[in-house]
Amino acid sequence: MTSPRPIESWLTDMDGVLVHEERAIPGAADFIGRLTATGRKFLVLTNNSIFTPRDLAARLRAAGIVVPESAIWTSALATAKFLAEQRPDGTAYVIGEAGLTTALYNAGYVMTSKDPEYVVLGETRTYSFEAITRAIQLIAGGARFIATNPDPTGPSPTGPLPATGSVAALITKATGVEPYFVGKPNPLMMRSALNQIEAHSETTVMIGDRMDTDVLSGLEAGLRTILVLSGSTSAGEVDRFPFRPTRVFSSIADVVPLVDDAEAESVLQPD
Repeated sequence: MTSPRPIESWLTDMDGVLVHEERAIPGAADFIGRLTATGRKFLVLTNNSIFTPRDLAARLRAAGIVVPESAIWTSALATAKFLAEQRPDGTAYVIGEAGLTTALYNAGYVMTSKDPEYVVLGETRTYSFEAITRAIQLIAGGARFIATNPDPTGPSPTGPLPATGSVAALITKATGVEPYFVGKPNPLMMRSALNQIEAHSETTVMIGDRMDTDVLSGLEAGLRTILVLSGSTSAGEVDRFPFRPTRVFSSIADVVPLVDDAEAESVLQPD
């Protein structure tokens, strides 16, 4: 086995790794602080397309975690970048909130309900049956179907809420058209994040709390991966998957020493 390359960059999921709802997970502020102090390149990733990076930076700051807007990469930003590369200055009918509409607007897209090139489905806290019906009609009429992420549910203080994946399934059932999902576990999300900070997959680590999105997308993009057990995945569930992370830790607090540890690359060497 070849010697591992030094770790130069870090990607980390947000919910379940850095925060639970509005509360910081112990060690999260220290982790981001160490990355900043050592000058490591990093991005905080999220499949949530509701909020803009500015919104998310404010949310993290309120929890005591200081992350600049430029270090936050959302599925909305990845979707907008993908569409701008596929069909520059295109048109789209959008179901989503400010995080998605702002990203598409900044990418040069015009939002319209009349003969759009794409229907773009993101997450919203108040899905409209009227909007979903219009999306179905447009896709049936030939519009291409894009969705920000496949997550079927999202968290809330009162329990799970239907998310993009569930609504996408409804539209697919009505039209027979499957969407192209841009967010995790699509490795496109990882590659766009790497490009954003000019990082290389062989010298980057992905940290997440979900095997089926965070670890899978990191693995398929060629990154070393860390699963933390502070979110969606329990220790007993890890072996049920046909793939595994490079390492499993209890929480982000266990990762802090690795940021500037000269032996980190050997600790994160696959078995």
